[in-house]
Amino acid sequence: MKRRNFIKTAGAGVSAFYIVPRHVLGGNRFISPSDKLNIAAIGAGGKGEVNIKNAFNNGSDNIVALCDVDDRMAAGSRKKHAKAAYYRDYRVMFEKMGKQIDAVAISTPDHMHAVMAMDAMKQGKHVYLEKPLTHDIYEARMLTQAAEKYKVVTQMGNQGSSGDDTRLIRAWVKGGAIGDVKRVHVWTNRPVWPQGIPTPTGSFAVPEELDWNLWLGTAPKRDFNPIYVPANWRGWGDFGTGALGDMGCHFMDVPYMALDLGYPESVECSAGAVYTGFFEQAIYTDSFPPSAKIHLQFPARGNMPSIEMVWYDGGILPKRPEELLPDEPMGEWDGGIIFEGTKGKIMAGLFGRNATLLPTKNMAKASLPKSEEEMVEGGSDGHQQQWVKACKEGYGAYTSSSFAISGPLTETVLMGNLAVRSFNYQEKPGSNEFPGRKKLLWDGENMKITNFEPANQFVKRAYQNGWELKL
Repeated sequence: MKRRNFIKTAGAGVSAFYIVPRHVLGGNRFISPSDKLNIAAIGAGGKGEVNIKNAFNNGSDNIVALCDVDDRMAAGSRKKHAKAAYYRDYRVMFEKMGKQIDAVAISTPDHMHAVMAMDAMKQGKHVYLEKPLTHDIYEARMLTQAAEKYKVVTQMGNQGSSGDDTRLIRAWVKGGAIGDVKRVHVWTNRPVWPQGIPTPTGSFAVPEELDWNLWLGTAPKRDFNPIYVPANWRGWGDFGTGALGDMGCHFMDVPYMALDLGYPESVECSAGAVYTGFFEQAIYTDSFPPSAKIHLQFPARGNMPSIEMVWYDGGILPKRPEELLPDEPMGEWDGGIIFEGTKGKIMAGLFGRNATLLPTKNMAKASLPKSEEEMVEGGSDGHQQQWVKACKEGYGAYTSSSFAISGPLTETVLMGNLAVRSFNYQEKPGSNEFPGRKKLLWDGENMKITNFEPANQFVKRAYQNGWELKL
C-alpha cells in the first residue's frame, strides 16, 4: 500500500472536523510529506546531476541518497543535497537505506546499467535508467521482463520520447502524409570522444577520490588510465556502446515508434578503418570504429510494408534528397532523420525537432494531421517529472519510454553494435580474413544470429568479478 493511501485509510475514522485542507496548512504549493517520492541517485555527476535536478523539481520530492564511485563527480550534487546520505557502493546503500527509498535514478557508464536496475527492481524500487538501457541485447530483454515481473514504474532517459515533436511525426506517418514508408535514414555527428584507437598504455596512480574496482564492476580487470574517465568510456567496448549507443536511442526512437517496428530480421554494416601506412591499416577491437554505416531490415507489420533503416555516424551522411534545395540545411548540426515514403518525404532533427515535408515549400499548403496523443507536461524537459508522477500513481501509470517500450528499442540499437563488432571479427587475429563481414540474419524471439555463430558472443557478455544478472 502506498504511504499516502495508508494515511488516508488510517485517517478515515477520524472526525471530519479534524481534516484540514492541505492549502490551509502550507499554502497552495504545499506538498504533504506523504506525497513526496524518496529518490536515490546512482551516478551523481554529469548527466546524473541533470536527472537529479529534474527529479527533485525544486523540492517537490526528496533526494534521500546519492551514490557515486567517483567523489569528484558527485561533489556538485552532494553540495546541493547536503542532507542526502552518500555512498560509493550502491549495494551498501540498498542494504542500509532500502526501506527509505521509493525510486532510483541511474546515470552510470553503460556496462553497469543492467545489474543496478535489476537489483533496484527486485527490491520493488521504481527505476529511471539512462540511455541506452543496457550494454548488451540480452540485458535489455532481462530488464524488460523484470519490470513486468516486479510491477515497478520505469523510464529510459531518452527525453525526446516525451516531446511534442515525436508525437507530431507519429501522427503524420500514421496518418499517411507520405504514404507507405519503405526506408528511413538516421545519422549523428557522434563520436565526439576517442574511437578507433589502440588500447592505452602507461602506469597511472588511481585518484584517491575514485574506487576503480567499483567503477570496473562487471567489466574485465584492467589498469586505471585517465583516458577512460569521466566520459571517454563511451568509445570502449567493455564499458560503452559507442556513437550508436549514445545517440541511437534518441534518433531511432522517432521512426521506431512511428512505424511500429519490432525486432529486425537482418543487419549488415561497414566501418571506418584506421590507416597506419601505405596499404596498411590497424584493427582496434577494444574500441569502436571512428565511423560506421549500418543497415537494419524490418519485416512487414500488418498493412505496413517491410522497411530498411540506415544508420550513419562519425561524419558519414546520407545522400541529400533531391527535393531539398542546394542551400537548405539537411537535418541539424548533430544529426537528422529522413523518412522516404511512396508519396513524399519527412525530414527532422534530434527528437523529431523542426519536422518538415520535402520539398519544404509543401508545408505551406499541406493539411497535416495533428497528434491525438496526450502531450507530456514540459515536453522533453518534463521527462523525469513524468516518471516521478507515475511512480506516485503506481505500476501501470503511463511513461513515454517504459522498459516495455525502450527495451525492444534498445535491442534494435544494440543490434547495430553487434554488426559493428562482428564486422572486424577475425577467427585468426592478425589475418586478412574477416568472415563477419556479411549480412547477419537475426532471430529476435530467441536473440540469436542464425548464420554466423561467432556474432552471438556479442548478444550476451560474460560478467567479471562475481557479478551476475538474474530475474
